[in-house]
Amino acid sequence: MLDNTDKQILYELSKNSRITIKELSEKIHLSGPATSARVAKLEDNGVIEGYTIKVNQGKLGCYIYAFITIITQSTNHQPYLSFIKTQDKYIINNYKISGDGCYILESRFPSNEQLDQFLLDLNKYANYKLSIVISKMG
Repeated sequence: MLDNTDKQILYELSKNSRITIKELSEKIHLSGPATSARVAKLEDNGVIEGYTIKVNQGKLGCYIYAFITIITQSTNHQPYLSFIKTQDKYIINNYKISGDGCYILESRFPSNEQLDQFLLDLNKYANYKLSIVISKMG
């Protein structure tokens, strides 16, 4: 069970995973060794699975941000999943969902032409509904 200090650690690390133990310990009002031990325990228990960076896809030339709801025709999803594994340059996340589809792809594309080609290729494996992100709120 996580206590408030563990939750504070997770909150601070989620805002900045590169924070030093010294800075983190000051924010949560514990000593450096105590903070380090808490973080290690959260890692050992699998609460913290890893650390990551947030990439600005637009600065990498990927200006089209889209969510694609995937509707498969077959109960065998392996052909679709195999195809998606080859498209990692466009796919940020592939979520298995319940509701109005089987999966939702979070994706980025450099151009409408590349999005169109991706959708043509995708249509060999599944039907889809496309939602283009206009802007991020908040």
